[in-house]
Amino acid sequence: MTTGPAEERAVPPGRMRASHADRDQVISALKTAFVQGRLAKDELDARVGQALASRTHAELAVITADIPAGPIGARPVPPARPLLGVKSGVCVTTLAALLAAVLWAAAAAGSAAAGAAALAATGVVIFTVSATGYQLRESRHPGRSAGPLPPGTAS
Repeated sequence: MTTGPAEERAVPPGRMRASHADRDQVISALKTAFVQGRLAKDELDARVGQALASRTHAELAVITADIPAGPIGARPVPPARPLLGVKSGVCVTTLAALLAAVLWAAAAAGSAAAGAAALAATGVVIFTVSATGYQLRESRHPGRSAGPLPPGTAS
């Protein structure tokens, strides 16, 4: 049993007895490593058992020595990109407009089926033009809030 600061300094750091709080801290680090995928469930269980049986700081240090301190993959997350961008919208619109032009030309030659198909393709063109316009507007103002205007800006 220690009686003062001079006696505490005489004990080597690794030989100091571990407290319940020290064991809890190691167990918390093990749980974090498990959640991050650094430890398997059986390995977590074995190490928690070792932590509970540990008596010194040195014994506790061995349990977590091979686990890196920082989180896995601590890289900045790139901003989310839409699945379909403006380029894809322009491509779909161009292809649909080309198809509609060909079908309208065939309808002018007297094919009733081509006329119906041309009408449907024209609807696709109109839809893709509006969707592409929306994508273009959103790409220029990412993260824009649709909240209320600041005071004094409303008309």
